[in-house]
Amino acid sequence: MANQNSSPPIQLFESRRKVFPQKIDGTFRRLKWLVMIIALGVYYTLPWLRWDRGPNAPDQAVLLDLEAKRFYFFFIELWPNEIYFVTGLMIAGAVSLFLINALFGRVWCGYACPQTVWTDLFVHIERLVEGDRNKQIRNDRSAWSINKITKKFVKHSAWILVAILTGGAWVFYFADAPTLFWDLVTGQASYIAYIWIGLLTCTTYLLGGIAREQVCTYMCPWPRIQAAMTDEDALNVTYRYDRGEPRGAHKKGTSWDNRGDCVDCNLCVSVCPMGIDIRNGTQLECIHCALCIDACSSIMDKIGRPTGLIAYDTEANIERRINKEQTGWRPLRPRVLVYAAVLAVVFIAMGSAYFSRKSLDLAVQRDRNPNFVVLSDGSIRNGYTIKVSNKTLEDQHYFLTLEGLSGHGFSEVGSQDNDIEAIHLVVPGNELLSTRVYVAAPSSNVKSHSMPISFVLTEQWGGPKYRVNDFFKGPDL
Repeated sequence: MANQNSSPPIQLFESRRKVFPQKIDGTFRRLKWLVMIIALGVYYTLPWLRWDRGPNAPDQAVLLDLEAKRFYFFFIELWPNEIYFVTGLMIAGAVSLFLINALFGRVWCGYACPQTVWTDLFVHIERLVEGDRNKQIRNDRSAWSINKITKKFVKHSAWILVAILTGGAWVFYFADAPTLFWDLVTGQASYIAYIWIGLLTCTTYLLGGIAREQVCTYMCPWPRIQAAMTDEDALNVTYRYDRGEPRGAHKKGTSWDNRGDCVDCNLCVSVCPMGIDIRNGTQLECIHCALCIDACSSIMDKIGRPTGLIAYDTEANIERRINKEQTGWRPLRPRVLVYAAVLAVVFIAMGSAYFSRKSLDLAVQRDRNPNFVVLSDGSIRNGYTIKVSNKTLEDQHYFLTLEGLSGHGFSEVGSQDNDIEAIHLVVPGNELLSTRVYVAAPSSNVKSHSMPISFVLTEQWGGPKYRVNDFFKGPDL
């Protein structure tokens, strides 16, 4: 006999409620179209732009050349040892998000985030194929038929095509775009290129077409971080409850006394791509796309009430209106000034480092296994790896000498010349030369187990000298 006091099992997870955003027109919807066109245009066309860098350099404006270990961005060229510029860009990007969020809320999420841009595009394709919200809901709930299968097939085929174009455009940033395009079409491209296109096709299709708002709610960390970055003076998409409540249906011709302007039409909920009700206050799911503002404004226009029931506003302003105080916006707040100052410092530091960087880099690495070798004549020898980066476009001639060790012999591994005073190095333009050298000295001149020395690189035709300090190792005395 069943236990009549048993309770139903607790549901730890809620099934996903599919979101069918309704089409809406308005200022912010048009702004989203503009940002989407610009963002997609930049993404798809940027690898095809050319930039003349002279001989011995690629002419693609934006190129991450993994084989040559270079990153090109128009007039900027970064080498592997300049990874700190990438670190600086990441810091600047994070601080920029903090600054924008402190001023205008999550406008990045609502307009420029790749997840938002591609999801918006996929939603538009779905709307073209299946119709607007009501038709999509009916089609989703209806039994399977030829018509339903046809619409689903067309929609998903269009999604996959966009996803393929997205993955294909991405690999063009890593090789010469026209050459790689022809190799892809003719089947001559590297299998790595096809694998990456396949991976990016799958992720774009799944994240933009299938997961959609679930990515923003559960996968993205920014909604959680945002709470610490905002305050009561940040401009956010806000339901002005001081004006909208109490809400309820309204008949034409009746008085607006003792009631709010919200007629509880739920259009703000229907157009929301996240499926939330902005009237419930600040929510981590909200991406501040402001489509609910367009929706509410259209209803206010129809019923003859002022627009702005849902608008960009601050929590502080709502409190001020409730208390009958003057409203306003304080953009220059302490946190905003701190974020702006940090951002300025990062950009100034990066700019100074870039424009003051040398056209040549010298790196020295001493052999550590073994630290030294005792030759047959009793002299002590150390080995070193010398790396010279020529960041100009022309071949350069240098002389490498050693200071700080008397009576030393100098030789380049593989060369016929031994015990010379200077090693002649020819470094091709825009290349890194790596060579090994031996330094040997009589044991009587090795005064300690670790003697400071300096490698000096001098341009053949004069000019500045480049110096790197290191040590010459010998036995313990």
